[in-house]
Amino acid sequence: MEYRRLGASGLKVPALSFGAGTFGGSGPLFSHWGTSDANEARRLVDICLEAGVNLFDTADVYSNGASEEVLGAAIKGRRDEVLISTKTSLPMGDGPNDAGSSRSRLIKAVEDALRRLGTDTIDILQLHAFDAGTPIEEVLSTLDGLVRAGKLRYVGVSNFSGWQLMKSLAFAEKHGWPRYVAHQVYYSLVGRDYEWELMPLGLDQGVGALVWSPLGWGRLTGKIRRGEPLPGGSRLHETASFGPPVEDEHLYRVVDALDQVAEETGKTVPQIAINWLLRRPTVSSVIIGARNEEQLRQNLGAIGWSLTPEQITTLDAASAGTAPYPYFPYRRQEGFARLNPPAV
Repeated sequence: MEYRRLGASGLKVPALSFGAGTFGGSGPLFSHWGTSDANEARRLVDICLEAGVNLFDTADVYSNGASEEVLGAAIKGRRDEVLISTKTSLPMGDGPNDAGSSRSRLIKAVEDALRRLGTDTIDILQLHAFDAGTPIEEVLSTLDGLVRAGKLRYVGVSNFSGWQLMKSLAFAEKHGWPRYVAHQVYYSLVGRDYEWELMPLGLDQGVGALVWSPLGWGRLTGKIRRGEPLPGGSRLHETASFGPPVEDEHLYRVVDALDQVAEETGKTVPQIAINWLLRRPTVSSVIIGARNEEQLRQNLGAIGWSLTPEQITTLDAASAGTAPYPYFPYRRQEGFARLNPPAV
């Protein structure tokens, strides 16, 4: 396993990490991700550790805390062997303080997560969404207190916009509070929006990307093909509306390119899609999920080999999209390119 520094921090994380959203699945979304109980989860953790995957990512909102509980049971007795990443800020109830990143909510959320995980410290806590109703100073000073108390080791965010992340980093530097070292982001061959603003920001500010849904919300599994109906067993029948949208023609163009590279390499479509991500700037770790041992072992096959420059060019061309404003139309002008070299 390859280990990389998480952003500008001293923490080393594996190039592949495991997403525990499939643990304890319940509800209209997470039940379709997976329903691993503690015994099944323990076996998946065993396989991960054997492969050098020691970072496990979860969130309080995953199955209303059940994912954290199952993960905690699965790692019991070997806490020192693993890194735990969890997230908070999304609603965990209907009460006025059951969502967001206020001091009250963060302190309670961390205590609840520690209890469910069966540990006394969280290696990486990420805010699952930006809370526009709470002053950034309140958020960061609270996180600072939790780090000083030893309950958190590193802090990060997820799904922030560029200005939200940059403003938070500026406040942290001004007051000497912990800086966000991780940004958990959606990034895939069918979703490259991360590249336009958040990737250059990450490069400039030392914020490492933890990539969620590297297979485009289940679209790059190798089971979806042009001119064929969605497979009956696909979870997209029930979950497509919850995830990032993808136009059909764009998806098919990317899948065609993946099929071409798969024929050349003998690798599977998911392995190629994940391997492509591992070569991108700022990517510290790609979070892989698995409902069973077979899926996990297949995803682990995404490392230990490299795409050729020609194959990367093929995938880049098939997955490229029009740059959003203000990057379009200036991105294509020679003078602008000299002043603003692309991050990729």
